[in-house]
Amino acid sequence: MMHLHPVMHRSRTPGSLPDQLLKGLSQIFLQENRWTGACFLLGLFLGHWSYAAAALAAALAGTLLARAARYPQAETDAGLYGFSPALVGVALVFLYQGTPLTWSLVCLGGAMAAAVQRFFIVRGVPAYTFPFILVAWCLVFLLGQGSGVPPSAIAPPAAVAAPFTWVAAVVLGFGQVVFQGSLLPALLLLAGVLINRPLAALYATAAAALGLVLGLASGQPPEAVQLGLYGFNPVLTAIAFAGRGRKDLAWATVGVLATTSLHILLARTDLLAPVGGVFTFPFVAGTWLTLALRKRVGRAPSGQA
Repeated sequence: MMHLHPVMHRSRTPGSLPDQLLKGLSQIFLQENRWTGACFLLGLFLGHWSYAAAALAAALAGTLLARAARYPQAETDAGLYGFSPALVGVALVFLYQGTPLTWSLVCLGGAMAAAVQRFFIVRGVPAYTFPFILVAWCLVFLLGQGSGVPPSAIAPPAAVAAPFTWVAAVVLGFGQVVFQGSLLPALLLLAGVLINRPLAALYATAAAALGLVLGLASGQPPEAVQLGLYGFNPVLTAIAFAGRGRKDLAWATVGVLATTSLHILLARTDLLAPVGGVFTFPFVAGTWLTLALRKRVGRAPSGQA
């Protein structure tokens, strides 16, 4: 069944803060599972301790805001106010050195992303990671206006050596969702999805492979494709539409094609470079477009769909 919103299970008893934080991390991939979140946290830590620290700090800020503002308990317990904040935190330490200003913005950005998430939830809009995108773009733009914060000193992983390694490139599509370009962290992210929802992991793996093919066919730099940069947005789109029916597969394919096309277009224009890059915007925009098309097709008279 297609996930129009992040997964949320109802519970009679309030969840603990650690449980809320771990589920918040798992919701990055539209999952609700503390063990999935633990896999993600370990993967981030193996990438660099600051990634895990920033994800936790930002998710904590977002979750504490949700508690203080008395957002619905079920939503907070499901981690809905942790995943966009966590992505903001990781993005900032990925792009900038860990100065006091950077870490302050990690926490502030986490709270802001949770508030934006609430705005969309109240209106019944499937925002996915758009709160992260919006807040991260704003903060990156502000930091670029003479803040004096230098770029991150964490060395990015080198491109996988030739010949092209398809398996590694597909797995790295999972890692790049949270800015990880190394194989072991990416494997843990894939494992986290697999232990909670194997079908979603299968869809996502196929989508990452399709993203690679489209990236290479459209002439994108092979080293970027090898690092999974054209796989991570399709991964999320496929998970959003994953289901057991043929229609689920069909709409997932449409969504992945739309998402990847948008990513390639944005990468070619480089319009978003001043605000940090595309992030997961192609996933959100591609999914929104596909949902709109699906709704229109569903309303079309018989024989005109």
